[in-house]
Amino acid sequence: MTGLSESGSPAHCSLTGKRIWVAGHRGMVGSAVVRRLEREAPGELLTVGSKSVDLRDQQATRAWMEETRPELVIVAAAKVGGILANDRYPADFLYDNLMIEANIIEAAHRVGVEKLILLGSSCIYPKFAEQPIQEGALLTGALEPTNEWYALAKIAGIKLCQAYRRQHGCDFISAMPTNLYGPFDNYDLQSSHVIPALIRKAHEAKLAKADSMEIWGSGSVRREFLHADDCADAIVTLLKVYSGDEHVNVGTGEDIRIDELAQLVMDVVGFEGSLRKDTTKPDGTPRKLLDVTRLRDLGWEPSIGFREGLADAYQWYLANSVEGRGPNDRTSG
Repeated sequence: MTGLSESGSPAHCSLTGKRIWVAGHRGMVGSAVVRRLEREAPGELLTVGSKSVDLRDQQATRAWMEETRPELVIVAAAKVGGILANDRYPADFLYDNLMIEANIIEAAHRVGVEKLILLGSSCIYPKFAEQPIQEGALLTGALEPTNEWYALAKIAGIKLCQAYRRQHGCDFISAMPTNLYGPFDNYDLQSSHVIPALIRKAHEAKLAKADSMEIWGSGSVRREFLHADDCADAIVTLLKVYSGDEHVNVGTGEDIRIDELAQLVMDVVGFEGSLRKDTTKPDGTPRKLLDVTRLRDLGWEPSIGFREGLADAYQWYLANSVEGRGPNDRTSG
């Protein structure tokens, strides 16, 4: 193992010439990690689609890893979604995520993977955690009910990495990103997170020449956001220099009110109508700002400004999403 440490002190892991598997390479985070690794050209990048290998299937996952023998693994594969999706499909969010991470981690141990990093989410923390949220806040209070199923699965993943580290000496670490956005995000209003939902709503309101657009809740809750490309850069940094038992927060250290976010998205999209708030809908956690001291102490900071990142996300939506095309655009999806 490379630089195995219980304290979380920096330990260099070279990427040069390594076989690196990015699990979940077609998702927003996984695709960003692939782009980041391709720029560095460290060695051989391994990917596999869900039609070829169902990561919920232990035998299939183990067989593929035994055949390909990755040396480094980035676990970005997950079933993800917003408040509505979490509420409607609790069994899917808990079971699918438990199986994916458990199968990959166990197989990584069996084939002797040099280093593995599991990606989770800031929703692992208690609903009323002290702000900004330090890594030590994990399991100190009740979770937010609207996403507890996904959160429980990711907490189990953190503990599984710690368990394999302690029992088998595996250099398995975990990173917990804040709310992410960017290219390859999900714009389905039934399952999307807040930024893609707002971008689509604002765009459709603009096309319809509507007087207003609606958001869920009071708009007073605060959220932190990180561009997927910045997240990918942080993940590669952690893969290179971090080896520790405790997970690491990945974020910007800054947050924004949801109604202010909606106004900013409307401005970026060019929708000039007003904002309506449906206060019968849930707000979720009042605030969720991460303490990113540990990550910054390792020398990493984000480089993409928020407005710049939103504009990038909107341009990707226009170019790639069927919903983003105007009424005269008949390009096949």
